[in-house]
Amino acid sequence: MIKLSILDYSPVDEGATAGDALRQTAELARAADELGFKRFWVAEHHQVFSVAGSSPEMLMMHLATVTKNIRIGSGGVMLPHYSAYKVAENFRLLEALHPGRIDLGIGRSRSYRLVNKALNEAKRNPVPYEQQIADLQKYFTDDMRTEHRFQELRATPITDTAPEMWLLGAGEGSAGVAAEAGTGYVYAHFAKPGLAGVKLFQDYRQHFQPSRLLGEPATMVAVFAVVSETEEQAEELAKAFDLWLLFVESDSPPPYYPSIETARLRGFSAGEREKVERNRKRMLIGTPQQVKQQIEAVAALYETEEILVIPHIAGAANRMTGIQLLAQAFGLESPI
Repeated sequence: MIKLSILDYSPVDEGATAGDALRQTAELARAADELGFKRFWVAEHHQVFSVAGSSPEMLMMHLATVTKNIRIGSGGVMLPHYSAYKVAENFRLLEALHPGRIDLGIGRSRSYRLVNKALNEAKRNPVPYEQQIADLQKYFTDDMRTEHRFQELRATPITDTAPEMWLLGAGEGSAGVAAEAGTGYVYAHFAKPGLAGVKLFQDYRQHFQPSRLLGEPATMVAVFAVVSETEEQAEELAKAFDLWLLFVESDSPPPYYPSIETARLRGFSAGEREKVERNRKRMLIGTPQQVKQQIEAVAALYETEEILVIPHIAGAANRMTGIQLLAQAFGLESPI
């Protein structure tokens, strides 16, 4: 049976504020908890003013407090910008307060050049990504026996349980690192749909090395999902999503997620329509049953049991309706 999870970007809807967006994320997390979704993750974006999620650890603390059963995670922390030791302390603190409910999703995507400079201006000797992953595993397992440059160092608070570790990516590098390190692997189908990801999953499983945190391969596939009660409503939401993608790829994107009405009135040029057509391959669009069938097809293609749904559509009410419709379509059960 397919397990469903959610990754939310905290979109700032047209006419709303970033504060509104974060409060709406909390409402969505509470609903996902009650509906029976397995996880609720939040993203890290910088210099993208149409989304409010810049610090996943901070937002996770709030979300874990206002939910009861659902796992709360990052999708993901862009590790090369930070100290692995500090990331370990942040997530151990979360785990201490909410044991058995915290996920550390890790990425290494580079942001805008100015963002990279601001986040890394004091660094003279960057630590390799693979070493940072190993560092996190040391700190999460209190390993003081294996030779390490900080062998006697422990990350506090000390906890009986550890966060789950997942590497996010869409290329051979991330899949190889996840397999060698023995972490879970999340493939960004929404970024690179196609058979290349299937091969990465095969390679990840073939080369997986068990670790102290994970004994066997664990996979997820992340997808953009636009779901509504009718095909017509889903298409209107998809057009607003089309416009948002065009905006974020432009030189001067507006600081909001465009509404359905804005997308309807604006339309697209011939050149934009070509981009829209390409971007549509990155989305699952339709009624609940249609999207359910598309999700099942993706899960079968990748041979995975868990799909990370990104309900990045216009309007908080529409996002709420979307996850409710998916929960109904899949027959999710509320936790006791």
